[in-house]
Amino acid sequence: MALKIAVLLFEGFTMLDAVGPIEVLSLLPDAEIMVTASSAGVVWPDNQAVPFIAPYSLADITAADILIVPGGPGTDAVEKNTEVLDWIKRVHETTLWTCSVCTGALVLGAAGLLNGNEATTHWGALARLGEFGARPVSKRWVEQGKILTAAGVSAGIDMALYLASQLAGELAARAIQLGIEYDPAPPFDSGSAQQASPEVIGAVLDGTIAMDRAARVRPQLR
Repeated sequence: MALKIAVLLFEGFTMLDAVGPIEVLSLLPDAEIMVTASSAGVVWPDNQAVPFIAPYSLADITAADILIVPGGPGTDAVEKNTEVLDWIKRVHETTLWTCSVCTGALVLGAAGLLNGNEATTHWGALARLGEFGARPVSKRWVEQGKILTAAGVSAGIDMALYLASQLAGELAARAIQLGIEYDPAPPFDSGSAQQASPEVIGAVLDGTIAMDRAARVRPQLR
């Protein structure tokens, strides 16, 4: 029987939030990836670089074994979108695991799924988890029952490898890690707010280092 993995896309999502877990989990036996959005069709990520196709609309997906909600600037609108939030709540009732990456945790919170739970998200939005009754935790990923929340962007890969181990065993997860050669060795040690210098943190927060993705021009599809 196929392992049905629903991945929610929306305008302004961050690509790696979705693609990282998809790459890992698609390598599980019998995995079926179901990329969905409010309406089937083209969905643009926050950097406007590559258009994504969501073959399924929300109405097409009524159940899933795994639900993944990515983050990105677009979550601001999704937090207020009752259609999407109601869909998340309905699908969550059917899942083995409900997962978020980065600010996707704020969407799970807005759907009422994090109340009373520990959770994590991107360091820049961690404090906002309290708005939804969650207890913010600065960890790479957090497991609370069947809910997994991952920290910012690249943490979705780590979360997905952990999820793969829970679904198919540690050997399978280790094999997936080797297959994608996930062996991080970054040239800098600025990958967390705890390690980064105040200058680097400021460059992210004030948008001076190419972080204003909303201002980019969207290419026209032909």
